[in-house]
Amino acid sequence: MKSRLFLLLWMCCSVLLTACENDEPTPQPPVEGSRTVLAYLASDNSLSSFALADLEEMRLGMEKVSANNVHLLVYIDSNSSPRLIELKNEGGELVENTVKTYENRNSVGVAETLEVFDDVFKNDEYRAESYGLIYWSHGDGWIPNPLPATRWVGQDGNRYMNISDLVTILSADAVPHFDFVLFDACFMQSIEVAYALRSFTDYYIGSPTEIPGPGARYDVLVPALFSDGEVALKVAAAYYTPYKEIYLGQWIQNDPWNAGVSVCVLKSSELEPLASITKQVLSDNTDSDELRSIVFDYDQRSKMHVGYYDFVELMQQLTDASGFAAWKQAYDFAVPYWQTTPKNCSGSTGMFSMEGSSGVSHYIPSSSHQSAAVAYRSTEWYKSAGFSKLGW
Repeated sequence: MKSRLFLLLWMCCSVLLTACENDEPTPQPPVEGSRTVLAYLASDNSLSSFALADLEEMRLGMEKVSANNVHLLVYIDSNSSPRLIELKNEGGELVENTVKTYENRNSVGVAETLEVFDDVFKNDEYRAESYGLIYWSHGDGWIPNPLPATRWVGQDGNRYMNISDLVTILSADAVPHFDFVLFDACFMQSIEVAYALRSFTDYYIGSPTEIPGPGARYDVLVPALFSDGEVALKVAAAYYTPYKEIYLGQWIQNDPWNAGVSVCVLKSSELEPLASITKQVLSDNTDSDELRSIVFDYDQRSKMHVGYYDFVELMQQLTDASGFAAWKQAYDFAVPYWQTTPKNCSGSTGMFSMEGSSGVSHYIPSSSHQSAAVAYRSTEWYKSAGFSKLGW
């Protein structure tokens, strides 16, 4: 009898102890209206001086943000001393705190980038109702390094981050869904990239062309990051407007702000319908080399590069009138914002007209770039949008 009583007491204690061990504190819900934005500046490259200037602009921009339920985290690696800092406005005074310093590192490596993301998004102090991400670096659209005469997104010395690496990072459990992702990098408004990232963000913001070295005017853009309403569209406008206001249509040495810019926003929820209608209306096999000579090319560097061709003009060539009308309606739903100055600037050829552009680039195969064509066939966009029927 005693042994049975002892066994019963032991079992009850075991259950209680187990329950206590698993009784983790329930996280508090985020503050209503709160937002956390991470600006990731992979700037251990030729843009390092621009990164430092942009950090100073972010300080100025944060001085204009009065909300106390927001967090702006900035990771910057500009040739030395990689660090994560927080910029805050406390009673009208800018406060800058160093959250963490890092050893010299590859800031475009998957493990290294994930460490920074964990330091932000696993920290309960930065939990929020909504999140934004800025990825700042060199960029070259969807095309994976090391294909010849191409880039990717993100450069640290001679190391690069491919879009597949970024997908791995954004898929991590600790990384939240973003309200918007802004690429402050060249050639990143590509349908192939946006489609690959559609599950991770509501809106995708970028430029289909080369952007001037200074990138965004962050003293103007930072307040937009923490605005209400259609935040992604306000961020895009804050990127574009400072260039528009002082646009001269020419490149002035040491003053790239006058050379213009283009900015486009894609709505992620409309990209799968866009892929579906694209697949429906495509014609049969076509001459891709001829298309490359006809369709507007955002990449002015040289024909040896893979090229970034205007998506709308491409579809005009690949569909009949009724098919294009149906497709264009879906495209317009997917593009809530598109603005460009009359000309943009290429570092290779100087100023060029943006006439005939619509804001989003698309790949067209070339008989001289077979390695790029092989890589393209592995993209989700190629598979979903039915470009195999063209023999691409």
